[in-house]
Amino acid sequence: MWCGRKALMSRCACSVPMLATPLDTSSIEVYDCCMAQRASQTQTPGRQAVDYTDRTYWNGLIKMSLSKFFILCVLQTRPMHGYEITRAVERTTNGCCSPAEGTIYPVLREFEQGGYVTAHTEVVQGRQRKIYAITARGRAAFQVAVEAWMEVTQCLVQHECVMGEATASGTTCR
Repeated sequence: MWCGRKALMSRCACSVPMLATPLDTSSIEVYDCCMAQRASQTQTPGRQAVDYTDRTYWNGLIKMSLSKFFILCVLQTRPMHGYEITRAVERTTNGCCSPAEGTIYPVLREFEQGGYVTAHTEVVQGRQRKIYAITARGRAAFQVAVEAWMEVTQCLVQHECVMGEATASGTTCR
């Protein structure tokens, strides 16, 4: 079964043959392709069910979320260009999260449009680079993200969400 991509032949992580464009390096698209290939048909015509028992689904979902989180995280230290951000995220997460070029630049554009980062062009080692810096709004967003992840992590560690039980304070996990 083939994914609907054009140009170069390659294989996704699940070894399903697929076609990809030379510029299409998005791990999210490859992941989505793999999941679509692995999923079984549902009653909805043209839609395929996601296999929620497949760890690949959950790993991909977590990594997509963590990419945005850790991009904001590494920009807390200093302004960086895209490749530096990617490497800093990899180092920070010990390789758990490694955003691809096809993932990081759309996120950085989204952050720039939302006012979470600013960008300016500099010449670095003879090459023009777009340098991204976090804004006050970006720092605030990162703080909210940290609080949300801490709440979810605490909830999972205490098995409150997993078991559907109320927290000690009498509220349920959000």
